[in-house]
Amino acid sequence: MDLLLRIKTILLAPHREWRAIAQEKREASAALPYVAILALLPALCHYIGASLVGGYAAIPWSLYIVALVINALAPTFGAQRDFAAALKLAVYSYTPVWLAGAFLIVPGLSFLVILGLYGVYLLRSGLPILMRVAEAQAWRYAVVVGACALVLAIGLGAVEAPFFGTTG
Repeated sequence: MDLLLRIKTILLAPHREWRAIAQEKREASAALPYVAILALLPALCHYIGASLVGGYAAIPWSLYIVALVINALAPTFGAQRDFAAALKLAVYSYTPVWLAGAFLIVPGLSFLVILGLYGVYLLRSGLPILMRVAEAQAWRYAVVVGACALVLAIGLGAVEAPFFGTTG
C-alpha cells in the first residue's frame, strides 16, 4: 500500500483502515518500512531543529557579538579598534571549535570538543597582527575574549535549551 495513503487513512478513517490492515495477507514484518520511514521523521526533525535552526542560526550572531567584544576591548589592551579585523579574528578563531564539533557525532567522543580551545591560541596569535596589540598583552586579551565567548555560548545554550534541547 502507498505510504502516504496509509498515513492519511489511518489518521482520518482509522476504523476502515484497521479492517484493511486485519485483512492483509502479509507478515507483520511487512510493516517495517513504514516504521523505518515514519520513525525517522521525529529524529530528522529534532536534528534540524536543534542543530540547524537552533545552533546553526545562532552562529552568525555569536560571531558578530564576539567581534563586538574584541573591538570594544581593544583600547583596554592598547590595541587599535577595527571592527573588520575583529570580525576576521572571531571567524577564523572559531575554526577548531567547529572542527571539534565533529566529535559530537559519537557520544563517547564528545569530550574531545575540548580541542576547540585551540581557538584561544589562534585568537592570541592573530591579535597582534589584526588588532595591533602588543605581544605582552595578547594572552590576557585572548583569555578575556575567550571567557566572554564562553559566557555567550553558555547563555545561548541556556536560552536555546527549552526550545531545542533533548529530554532524555
